[in-house]
Amino acid sequence: MGRMIHFEIHVDDVERAKTFYSEVFGWTFEDWSGYAGMPYFGAVTGDANEPGINGALMKRRGPSPEPGQALNGYACTMGVADYDATEAKILHHGGKVALPKHALPGMAWQGYYLDTEGNIFGIHQPDENAK
Repeated sequence: MGRMIHFEIHVDDVERAKTFYSEVFGWTFEDWSGYAGMPYFGAVTGDANEPGINGALMKRRGPSPEPGQALNGYACTMGVADYDATEAKILHHGGKVALPKHALPGMAWQGYYLDTEGNIFGIHQPDENAK
């Protein structure tokens, strides 16, 4: 036991965050607010037959992260087929670069971004030729 099975992204503007994640990664959302007793939207991140987990967007219950502050939590990383195309979508939909694309030599391309709510997330494109 102890395997991660769900994630939550805390957001200031639920609709803006839903738009960002659906446009960049193709996620869909289900309204679970009645069950949770607050604005809470289940995030379906992909096909149930593929590796990965689903999560949720929830209304932030405190101040937003300050720019430049250290990460206080987990950084979720999404696997992508085309790093550069995904980065273009992130930037087009209001995201910002937190740590630029870099090689994990012989493994992948990796980078970190801020979503529209100031949360850090990563993208990861496997590539054994990365250097």
